Amino acid sequence: MTREVDVVVLGAGPVGENVADRARAAGLEVVIVERELVGGECSFWACVPSKTLLRSADALRAAARVPGAAGAVTGPLDVAAVFARRNRFVSDWDDAGGAGWLASVGAELVRGQGRLDGPRRVVVALADGTEAAFAARHAVVIATGSDAAVPDIPGLADARPWTSREATSAQRAPDRLAIIGGGTVAVEMATAYAGFGTEVTVLARSGLLGGADPFAGEAVAEGLRGLGASVRLGTHPLRVERDASGEVVLTLSSEESLVADEVLVATGRTPRTHGLGLETVGLEPGAWIDVDDTMAVRGAGHERPEPWLYAVGDVTHRALLTHQGKYQARAAGDVIAARALGRPVDDAPWGVHVATADHAAVPAVVFSEPEVAYVGLTEAVARERGVDVRTVEVGFSSVSGAGIHSDGPEGRAKLIVDAANSVVVGATFVGQDVSELLHAATTAIVGEVPVTRLWHAVPAFPTVSEIWLRLLEALGRPEVAA
Repeated sequence: MTREVDVVVLGAGPVGENVADRARAAGLEVVIVERELVGGECSFWACVPSKTLLRSADALRAAARVPGAAGAVTGPLDVAAVFARRNRFVSDWDDAGGAGWLASVGAELVRGQGRLDGPRRVVVALADGTEAAFAARHAVVIATGSDAAVPDIPGLADARPWTSREATSAQRAPDRLAIIGGGTVAVEMATAYAGFGTEVTVLARSGLLGGADPFAGEAVAEGLRGLGASVRLGTHPLRVERDASGEVVLTLSSEESLVADEVLVATGRTPRTHGLGLETVGLEPGAWIDVDDTMAVRGAGHERPEPWLYAVGDVTHRALLTHQGKYQARAAGDVIAARALGRPVDDAPWGVHVATADHAAVPAVVFSEPEVAYVGLTEAVARERGVDVRTVEVGFSSVSGAGIHSDGPEGRAKLIVDAANSVVVGATFVGQDVSELLHAATTAIVGEVPVTRLWHAVPAFPTVSEIWLRLLEALGRPEVAA
């Protein structure tokens, strides 16, 4: 028997939860389907556990950079305590809290594997072997996320490699860890495990953090080497095998061999869209899902006469970050509610009716050593897009607040300015605790605040935020603001 409901959401990670919350706030009946844990990848295998694993060693390094505190730090990092703290933060992989939150907002949780079975219809394979069928009056939302991509390297799949899931849920640190990749997951896990005393080797085909300005990746490579890690750029494995003793042997493009206890694959993501029944509505299983700015799915007539199929988060391939997925989810939930209530989309009940920031103002933080925070366009991308680029770079040594904050290595900040419009279009910060500088840059970019007005946003002394004053000084004296 098929049950009618207003909205069915496939996936109860943070993104799906946000869609459900917005739709429920407008009074719609919502069923949310989850095959694993409520809270999803971010809560249990990505953002939360990874940052918890990184924090303790980071705090220890920060204390060591401040005379007076440095002498009080004695003894090595308690690695077992770090893993125990991580376990607490993920509630020992128990999602009772998340399930309770869904119940508190009035969303109905159905545990099982959901799939489309034609327009507006969802079938859920339940744990007891039975099925439940739902017909959505207004919308079906795909929020199933992504999986780690495992490259087609001979022997790799059979070598039982770690992905980000195994790296963030391990209960002990291996003695030797080889990491394939140079992106965020690669450098964060390299930072974490090097901090635990693991012998870490990073194998990257090119530089680190290819999505950021080059100086950021160069600083992180230097920082990892300072932690004792080996960073091998321009190197990749040709073959991987796990031998009878359990060791992993990697044959490298440099004609060398590398032996490790574990190998972590961190080479990107693939959409979790297999087995969702996409073919029943004219879409390609296993592919990324194309959406418009209301997060309605394009193609196969889903937008006519009224959109009913939506996708949010990683599956859209717009910005594979939890905070951007939640932003998309808020837009989708509001749009679904507006359409269900017969209102114009731009009269969405909560006021968020399109997702546009993920085109050009995506903030990202890499919790590496040193930390990297960036938003908007890199210099290279800005030039490719024909922007009249002007750039400035300033070292944190010029900022009194940064010198008081720590005696650590110098950080660096860079602004990308559209000289024709006199607005910031990109910013990168590298150094200790620079993530807290990022939102000001994001606001400047999204708000298209003219540089002449930014002079009047006066940073407090003595704080690290004074870097903004130094960046503006480097741009030159302002014209008189209107």
